[in-house]
Amino acid sequence: MTFVQDEEKQRLLLEEHTEKHFTAGEVVRDIIIGVSDGLTVPFALAAGLSGANASSALVLTAGLAEVAAGAISMGLGGYLAAKSEADHYNREQQREQDEIDTVPDVEAAEIADILSQYGLGPSEYGPVVTSLRNNPKAWLEFMMKFELGLEKPEPRRALVSAATIALSYVAGGLVPLLPYMVVPEAGRAMAVSVAVTLAALLFFGFVKGRFTGDRPFFSAVQTTVVGALASAAAYGIARAVQSI
Repeated sequence: MTFVQDEEKQRLLLEEHTEKHFTAGEVVRDIIIGVSDGLTVPFALAAGLSGANASSALVLTAGLAEVAAGAISMGLGGYLAAKSEADHYNREQQREQDEIDTVPDVEAAEIADILSQYGLGPSEYGPVVTSLRNNPKAWLEFMMKFELGLEKPEPRRALVSAATIALSYVAGGLVPLLPYMVVPEAGRAMAVSVAVTLAALLFFGFVKGRFTGDRPFFSAVQTTVVGALASAAAYGIARAVQSI
């Protein structure tokens, strides 16, 4: 009776308690990768071309081409990375399943060893080992997570990652190019682009810091400085080459 009451109490506590952990880490990571590169690379390209006295039309054409190529490249990279992660997990899962089938006593001893590292004694981890041996699916999942430290990837992770990174890159890449669409003179367009992009970098860095747990203001300044240095380097190189 006491066990039933304790179990009911635990269930009620879990229902009343709401966890506030952020769990969309992979999607946020992909957005950060896409937007940060999208804001920085086309911004640096536009600044470099403007430094070479290119027209707004040329800067815009080259910038849009770079955004398209960059989005495809970044999306493909995200797809291949996620696909490789899934393939690695599947290979390790099959290897672990083979070990459970062929040397179950050794794998059971590994369960005991893992649990003992958390301070459990033989009398405490013994029933857990027995329970897992009677549940092959849970046994395999336990070994994958606690022995190998691998989490099962989402089935559509590769496609979602590719689309997220690519679209985020496009969204970020269009920001520094927008002024060149409405300002015909490249010098003035670059000045507007610098202001708009630095503001976007500040905002993006602040939001990134909030989501990732970093100090938002530090993240905002850091992101902006990186983007500003990249564009300044590209502009300086273009001016130096032009003066040769």
